[in-house]
Amino acid sequence: MAEIRIKKRKRLRNKDVKALAIEIENRVGREQFTQDDMVDRASSSDFDVIFVNGEILAMVIEGRIFPSIRGILKYGADGCFVTVDMGAIPYVANGADVMSPGVVEADPGLTEGDMVWIRDEKNLRPLAIGRALMAGPDMVDATSGKAVETIHYVGDKLWKYDEE
Repeated sequence: MAEIRIKKRKRLRNKDVKALAIEIENRVGREQFTQDDMVDRASSSDFDVIFVNGEILAMVIEGRIFPSIRGILKYGADGCFVTVDMGAIPYVANGADVMSPGVVEADPGLTEGDMVWIRDEKNLRPLAIGRALMAGPDMVDATSGKAVETIHYVGDKLWKYDEE
């Protein structure tokens, strides 16, 4: 796997940090960072990333900000979740898309195209970040098909960037 390339890293002004913080809090239900944090935005080979005090804790995909797995681990999230059964974990942890039969719970407010974080049913720990391919209630009810397209997962190049 190729490593992630970070370019054009730029420190954000306080008003931009505040706007991003409000947007992400509205999306996941928890404050992720404040104006007191040093926040940078940078371009990467796949999407823009948000550095908070030197760690990649969020990403901007198609103009929408969403926490990275490390961001959810650090600050938590109350909404935008999809819970998978224990049988799906090895596949999701290796970057596979989430199939509907493996979904045991989903945020009822999810709509198709929303960014989501995927968690396991036992520990409720984040495994991946993805894009919903159907509404939350439909994911739980469906018996076939893809529910979530995986974008970022534990062990991928974005995850490994902060390990260096």
